[in-house]
Amino acid sequence: MRPRRAIGGHAARRRAGQRRRLLFAACLTVMLAWGFGFIWFMQILKQPPAPNAAHTDAIVVLTGGSLRLEAGLALLAANTAPKLFVSGVYTGVGVQQLLRLSRNQPEALDCCIALGYAANDTRGNAVETAAWMKSEGRNSLQLVTANYHMPRSLLEFRHALPVVAITPHPVSSPHVPLDQWWRKPATGLFLFGEYSKYLFAYARILVSPIIDFLSTFKKP
Repeated sequence: MRPRRAIGGHAARRRAGQRRRLLFAACLTVMLAWGFGFIWFMQILKQPPAPNAAHTDAIVVLTGGSLRLEAGLALLAANTAPKLFVSGVYTGVGVQQLLRLSRNQPEALDCCIALGYAANDTRGNAVETAAWMKSEGRNSLQLVTANYHMPRSLLEFRHALPVVAITPHPVSSPHVPLDQWWRKPATGLFLFGEYSKYLFAYARILVSPIIDFLSTFKKP
């Protein structure tokens, strides 16, 4: 007959082994889900953009590269919207400077451009744009940003502007080529980071109603 202490030690080791196996299985499941999700994310990025709306109330450009501004100005010049809003502009930068940076004629379109200086990130872009759209009484927009940034931008904008019709206008970045991204570790790492940011933003938006509900029970 085995001593009780030996039996108890064996049972404890068995439980510890089961916990380790469960932890390993959980980690493996998360990693596989994350990996397959990344493949899905890349397929979305490679999809051809939908045709632009014939006309919207506004064009919104998120700062981060001159190509985005050039694309927004081209849409404005094509009369696809009466006003262009640039969100996330550095303090002190004006319309004339932005036009010069984008190699457009400063006198051509500065009458139809508004700048937002409050946003520091994508969530801030959405909040800033929502306030501007409300103040302007506008109900539809074309969203201009980099193709790799578009999924997260749409997520934030549709959350902040639930009743506004949003047409995406993704801009390809020469610095982040999507073709054969796996051949360039730096590009792959960057895209994986953007995918992770998308997931974190999705999770935050998903749980925000619960957090808001629970906050109502806090004591004053």
